[in-house]
Order: sequence, then structure tokens, then C-alpha cells
Amino acid sequence: MNGDQQSRIDALYPVLAALPADLHRLCLKEAMVMTVPAGATVFDSGQPCQGFPFILDGGIRVLKAASNGRELPLYRVLPGESCLISSGCLLGHSDYNARGVTEKETTLVLLPRQRFDALLTNAEFRDFVFHLFAERMADLMQLVEEVAFHKLDQRLANLLLGKGHTVHTTHQQLADELGSVREMVSRLLKGFAEQGLVRLGREQIEILDAAGLRRMAE
Repeated sequence: MNGDQQSRIDALYPVLAALPADLHRLCLKEAMVMTVPAGATVFDSGQPCQGFPFILDGGIRVLKAASNGRELPLYRVLPGESCLISSGCLLGHSDYNARGVTEKETTLVLLPRQRFDALLTNAEFRDFVFHLFAERMADLMQLVEEVAFHKLDQRLANLLLGKGHTVHTTHQQLADELGSVREMVSRLLKGFAEQGLVRLGREQIEILDAAGLRRMAE
């Protein structure tokens, strides 16, 4: 790990910078830096977890795949954040039960399993891990609520509203974010366009009636 990477990981993850100096040096010495291209699978269901990831640049989308090939996005891991499923696998000594895919070229630092286990004796690091659990569990509970209680048209309307006036994306990408299929999303978007809520273009959706979309999302 070079000096710039050391400075960046300390800035993004203050819990590491706050470790005693000898332990901090040991963590940085043992950690492995990886740069992964966009669209690469970082981990997959059934694979053992080799360590605890810290994201320096880029991002990882964590997905749960069904036997029919459909995928439900669970959450994203961005710089300064870390992965609930990775920490759960390390704590439970179990394999991954989801897939992690890079959204763009991603640089991450992998802290080996043995060092992660040893760091749990440090109160500040242990608090960091359990705070991560609390935050991610809240995100997952919101996702469960949306999937279980909100119709797809509501979820699509809410997703579009969160992306600005002009949304540069494909129907497939929207379907992936919603855990649905492209045909269903395309059908709903066509309906939105017929109601005058949006204007559809090539890999672009322009929001014409944000208030109308907001009513639908509710």
C-alpha cells in the first residue's frame, strides 16, 4: 500500500487511523490492495469470505440472485462504507449468500480474516462493525417494506424521482435496481408516458410531471 492509499484509507475510515500506532502499521502491512474493473464479480454466493473490505474508490452493488436468474439489489458499498454481508460471514464463519459486483473500476483494501478477528478485541473497531450492522439492517428493512407492501409502479415512480429531472439510464438498468424484469418496467414506463408523467427517449427519461409521479409513489 503506497502513501497516498494509506492517507486515503485513514481519511475514509477514521476507526483505522485511531488504532494504536503499532496495530495501525500492522493492519496496513497485512492488508491487500485490489483494483477491480467495472462489472466484475468481487464475491459470489457459496464462496468463503477472505477478509473485510474497505472501499477507496468506485463502488460495489450487492445482489441476491434467485434460481430463475432474477436479482434483487440489496445495497451499495461506497468509499467510506463497508459490507454487511462480508462482516456477517466473517463473524459467523460462513460463506457468502449474495453477490457483489463492481459498478465501475473499484479500488478496495482487503483486511485478512485473522486480522479482522483480532481487531474485534478493540472497542472502537468493534463499535464500528456493530454500527455498520445497525445501519445496513435499517436499509434492508426498508427494502423489505418496499418489496412487500409497495407495488412496482410506486417503486418505479419513487426511483425516477430520486434521479433528477432527466434520467440517463436504460430500462434494463432500472429493472435491475428494482429487482424486476425489463419487460415489466418498459410497460410501466410506457404507461407513465401515456399519462404525461414522463417523456421517453433513447437511454433517457425526462420527467414532465414530478407532482404526478409523487402522487403515484405515495
